Amino acid sequence: MKIFVHLAEQRLDLLDEAGVTQRSWPVSTAANGAGEVCGSGCTPRGEHIIRAKIGAGMPINTVFAARRPTGETYSPDLAEANPGRDWILSRILWLSGKEPGVNRLGDHDTMRRYIYIHGTPDEGFVAEPQSHGCIRMRNEDLVELFDLVPVYTPVEIRET
Repeated sequence: MKIFVHLAEQRLDLLDEAGVTQRSWPVSTAANGAGEVCGSGCTPRGEHIIRAKIGAGMPINTVFAARRPTGETYSPDLAEANPGRDWILSRILWLSGKEPGVNRLGDHDTMRRYIYIHGTPDEGFVAEPQSHGCIRMRNEDLVELFDLVPVYTPVEIRET
């Protein structure tokens, strides 16, 4: 299996071993576009792997901070009480770059940038660039993907 993220189309495809698309989901990537530098707020390009899967078995809309459940469950009321909060919900697929000098090591390190594929509030989801660098998905879509892929699944992120 392999995950392919199309930045231009705001789409994530799950491919089988032969490269045939098995599933596709809309995503939302960085409002600042593509880029690898720490602090850029951009979505990193290139070859990655899923380094860690976080949140297995947690209820949909579980709120995470620093990769730990906060004990909160996302709701519109919680969102209203926390304006501007960058919601990380339901599951986390933590990415690690595979290309030294491009998306691994130094000030270009995807994992040190805490770049994830994660859930976001469904009512605010649109398939257009809005994140701070991560790849956002609808919660049920993310749970489906999470259950289909193991740790170390390759992830390729491309602009076209």
